Amino acid sequence: MDKSEPSAVLSREDAIANGETQEEEALTAPRGVWDSVSDSVGGLFRLPRLDRRGAAALIGLALASWLATTLYRVQPDEKGVVLRLGRWVATTEPGLHFHMPYPIETVLLPKVTQVNQVLLGVGPTGGPNDAETNRGRQMLTGDENIVEADCTVFWRIRDPGRFLFKIDNPELAVRITAEGALRDVISRTPIQAAMSDKRQQIADETQALLQSLLDDEQAGVEITQVQLQRVEPPLAVIDAFNDVQRARADQERARNEAEAYANDILPRARGDAERIRQDAEAYKIQVVNLAHGEAGAFVSLLRSYEAAKDVTARRLYQDSVDEVLRKASRVIVDASGKGVSSLVPYLPMPDLRTPAAAPAPGAPGTGK
Repeated sequence: MDKSEPSAVLSREDAIANGETQEEEALTAPRGVWDSVSDSVGGLFRLPRLDRRGAAALIGLALASWLATTLYRVQPDEKGVVLRLGRWVATTEPGLHFHMPYPIETVLLPKVTQVNQVLLGVGPTGGPNDAETNRGRQMLTGDENIVEADCTVFWRIRDPGRFLFKIDNPELAVRITAEGALRDVISRTPIQAAMSDKRQQIADETQALLQSLLDDEQAGVEITQVQLQRVEPPLAVIDAFNDVQRARADQERARNEAEAYANDILPRARGDAERIRQDAEAYKIQVVNLAHGEAGAFVSLLRSYEAAKDVTARRLYQDSVDEVLRKASRVIVDASGKGVSSLVPYLPMPDLRTPAAAPAPGAPGTGK
């Protein structure tokens, strides 16, 4: 047992030594491969050694390239927005300009003459999946009806600095603001006017209101035109609405016919009434004047009677008899002379002027 213990210890030490040697070989083998790979790659990309002149030329080239970033050109349809360390400091017009080298100052070149457009609504829809879209496009009119309105908004950049830094998404801002302005204008307009004769007025008012809202937000956007394309009732009720419109058209036609008839008959009735009134006025004047004349004659006769009763009475009697006899065709005269001694016989001349009666046909002497 005592002899076997040292041999066991030696064999254990040999095994440990052999294991350590294998580990060192395993570690040293990959390191030699890496050294060979790095040497080959370094030979491919090894930079040549430069002297002082070469280094100065290289530095000068880099400096010239850096200074070249100070020159920039703005095209006729653009404006330059100069940023200094990310902050807007100036806006430049078209042409050649300078700024501090990059990255101290940079330039953005938005196109300010390009006209952009935003569509509100895309036309009539009626599919089952368009219900939410239709509800979003529906607007309330001034007389509490519902319509769907589509329009096109044309806009361009007016102030590049505000356009780039005051609003996050310019097109979305224009779209939302335009929809609000259109709803505001239509809410003050009756449906019939919005669908017929006030479409251009709605477009003009929408453009003015939209421009005012964008100016309040300093958006730097100019609205050049608003075109109102379609104003119609919702598709679900368009048939009923058309029936109502036809009924209103019939009502308007009947009203126009009644007004035409009234315009024809009323002037004639007024003319007849004026003629009758003038005739009555003339008759009144005639009767009044005649009455005044007869009253004046009676007053004059009364004064004559009061002055000479017998003479006036005799004259009145003679005038009365003369008036009566003037209408008589025969006069009976008392030939005895009683009563009136100086009465002259009266010969009725009308009887002498009366033509003889025509002879009857077939009478003798007619020759028939």
